[in-house]
Amino acid sequence: MPLSRSLSMTSLTGVLPPWEEDELPVEDLLLFEVSWEVTNKVGGIYTVIQTKAKITVDEWGDNYYMMGPYFEHNFKTQVESCEPPNPAIRKAMDALIHNGCQVHFGRWLIEGSPYVILFDIGSAAWNLDRWKGDLWDTCNIGLPYHDREANDSLILGSLIAWFFKELTDHLGDKPNVISHFHEWQAGPGLILSRSRKIPMATVFTTHATLLGRYLCAGNTDFYNNLDKFNIDKEAGERQIYHRYCLERAAVHCAHVFTTVSQITAVEANHMLHRKPDVVTPNGLNVKKFSAMHEFQNLHSTNKSQIQEFIRGHFYGHLDFNLDKTLIFFIAGRYEFSNKGADIFLESLSRLNYLLRVHRNDVTVVVFFIMPAKTNNFNVESLKGQAVRKQLWDTAHAVKEKFGRKLYDALLKGQIPDLNNILDRDDFTIMKRAIYATQRHSLPPVTTHNMLDDSTDPILSNIRRVGLFNSRNDRVKVVFHPEFLSSTSPLLPMDYEDFVRGCNLGVFPSYYEPWGYTPGECTVMGIPSVTTNLSGFGCFMEEHVSDPAAYGIYIVDRRFRSAEESCNQLTQFMFSFCQQSRRQRIIQRNRTERLSDLLDWRYLGRFYIHARHLALSRAFPDNKWAHLFPQTEGFRYPRPYSVPPSPSASIHSTPHHSDVEDEDDEPYDEDEEAERDRMNIKSPFVLNAVPEGAL
Repeated sequence: MPLSRSLSMTSLTGVLPPWEEDELPVEDLLLFEVSWEVTNKVGGIYTVIQTKAKITVDEWGDNYYMMGPYFEHNFKTQVESCEPPNPAIRKAMDALIHNGCQVHFGRWLIEGSPYVILFDIGSAAWNLDRWKGDLWDTCNIGLPYHDREANDSLILGSLIAWFFKELTDHLGDKPNVISHFHEWQAGPGLILSRSRKIPMATVFTTHATLLGRYLCAGNTDFYNNLDKFNIDKEAGERQIYHRYCLERAAVHCAHVFTTVSQITAVEANHMLHRKPDVVTPNGLNVKKFSAMHEFQNLHSTNKSQIQEFIRGHFYGHLDFNLDKTLIFFIAGRYEFSNKGADIFLESLSRLNYLLRVHRNDVTVVVFFIMPAKTNNFNVESLKGQAVRKQLWDTAHAVKEKFGRKLYDALLKGQIPDLNNILDRDDFTIMKRAIYATQRHSLPPVTTHNMLDDSTDPILSNIRRVGLFNSRNDRVKVVFHPEFLSSTSPLLPMDYEDFVRGCNLGVFPSYYEPWGYTPGECTVMGIPSVTTNLSGFGCFMEEHVSDPAAYGIYIVDRRFRSAEESCNQLTQFMFSFCQQSRRQRIIQRNRTERLSDLLDWRYLGRFYIHARHLALSRAFPDNKWAHLFPQTEGFRYPRPYSVPPSPSASIHSTPHHSDVEDEDDEPYDEDEEAERDRMNIKSPFVLNAVPEGAL
């Protein structure tokens, strides 16, 4: 069945109507956002707060501050030191500094340049025993001495609570303070602030529950047993009971509790025993990825660079047509089951069988970009790229010589004798180059020497399913156990460029509270596979009627067995392989149109909603209690894409589709426009607040 056609940008006229909500008087408020990952990249929360900074600064200006731990190297390379614009903040910092605790202030050198307040944990470590006692007296949570991360979190939290106490004492009744805490590492600051009755509105966001991540990593049937787990017992057996207690206490202390997706909200309700008040989806700074009408050309350019790597890696076995080769990839932390690498490999084995049985001339090259323990590039991979480069240099040398002789002959008005235009030496050079490409071993499945080769989960499963890159395999595997970099001697590409050059991103995650990887594919116009157990997949299911038509394939891993999910993923990939080149171009256009749905300009409004709600609960008698937002939400904009459809007269890619265009069914743009307007669900409703919750 032919893929639904894309429509041109001129057909998409939907706009985002103004959000009918009174704005907060930000000049009378101070907003603080607390996270362990402010200027300190550890995981995905860094991406959240970094990309969201611009829209928050635009709204709050100099009344917005981020807070986190101080690390000297990060401060020197990412922060420009300056003086606080607010005298009360300067006085609060001085109060801590005069008591022997170091506090640093500056502007974080990212888009938006937000102010940051960073606390030196080492300078205050001498207070740890006393602060452990305070935590025990406050909420009966004890921290073991050997858990350095938990101890550091307590030091940071104690410093932040101390800072807020000094700040609110200096501010008095105005301006009021809103503090937003991310994840359990920031939890102690919230717990201590609330126990000391510091007058401020608090929001706590969990991006993934602690225990949920541990349970899923243990290959438990997590989602079917959510209501059956003995939470305290499970946390104790994993020696994280104290961390779990900090997380749960922070959740229940906060005026407003939020999570990043509907699936995480279900998890949090069971794990932490509080239903989230607001779901705050993670967005992206779409402008960063936006290539306007060039995104199709960028796909072609970057795919050519990946194909050069493939030529070198598969030298001697390059018996497949690169023009009919599709590039799939999976990327992220090396969590074999949580990220769905297990079901992906099994599905690839089945896809390989289907392509061989149907004698399909399409070849699929699959990249696994997951960092693992290695000691260096393996020799065979480096040799492949060297052979490719040598062959390229040889071809260019012969081409130059051929070109000069042809040029001279044409100047003389002669048609050259092609049998004599190349001499014996030229043929000798070319034969040597051909002999250099001979290979008696199979192309390696990994680019590096793995430290735990025999027990590595990906390599073990590659051996199990037998994907060894043999000539008969239509699915080839390349495991790159290192994050991509443009300085790599093997595959010199940054991650963003690599993604743009691929045809499909596959992320069949079992545990993925949000999932930035398929979101990044979407805003760059690359179709992707996700699941209904990821926040991104749930978001797309909720807001797009037919995600597959827009290049978002959602595997059902929640209500189907592993076998059924594996078959569904296999069918998705096989159907993708059967698409014509023109259909893939159209689908990329449609995928890119969804990028506005993931922009912080729109998703940031969920955070605005959470702040309104927190203020209404913390200060019910104050003047902004009446500003509580309406639950009638906003309409999503029409998906917008600058490149025209390939059906238009102007081609959107460097090379237009070939004869396959003649076989495609007629394309009715008006009909497609109406279909797309119906496909995006709108309006939707922001989370309603239960009666009596205020």
